[in-house]
Amino acid sequence: MRLLVAEDDPDLAGQLAEALRDAGYAVDLTQDGEEAEFLGETEPYDAVVLDLGLPKLDGMTVLERWRENGRTMPVLILTARDRWSDKVAGIDAGADDYLAKPFRVEELLARLRALIRRSGGLASPMIDVGAIRIDTRSSRVTLHGKAVKLTGQEYRLLAFMAHNIGKVLSRTELTEHLYDQDFDLDSNTIEVFIGRLRRKLGARTIETVRGLGYRMAQPDDAE
Repeated sequence: MRLLVAEDDPDLAGQLAEALRDAGYAVDLTQDGEEAEFLGETEPYDAVVLDLGLPKLDGMTVLERWRENGRTMPVLILTARDRWSDKVAGIDAGADDYLAKPFRVEELLARLRALIRRSGGLASPMIDVGAIRIDTRSSRVTLHGKAVKLTGQEYRLLAFMAHNIGKVLSRTELTEHLYDQDFDLDSNTIEVFIGRLRRKLGARTIETVRGLGYRMAQPDDAE
């Protein structure tokens, strides 16, 4: 999963980026509203953490422009403004959730997990794909009830595909959602991770759709 954090406080932005990366997300950072608007329009983020008090272009305007232009990624507003009227304005502008500063990182992570689940049509933090169970809270994966050891990148790829089960995902799309904007999109890393997941979870878990990309098997087909 790939996130955008738009926060003008460099210390807080760095702390958020570290916590989110430790939690298994790819993270892009920006400290001004103009760049935030551009990145949100051009990059395929799974969720955005958006501060309202950004320089150059305030976060509320950024959010309104994204929604006017049809950008539907979940947006969590992060701000020092905690008046109910500010919360109403943010939700009406298209925000999906609202977290006032100061806050605990654990709450931010929980809210982001919930936003990403809902955007994928999932209600539970547990994702079951046949005999595979993915706990998005702990990043733990089991197969037939037994723990499967995955690297951070393997888990990230599996979780993204599970959030998009049944959809054909191109190699480029997978790469764009798994890595930050500086990653080399010509790398064959995706193919390597797909092969590892098949060995660990079953060859039929991920299907190759010739000429188009990959698709995670429907529960009835997964081993």
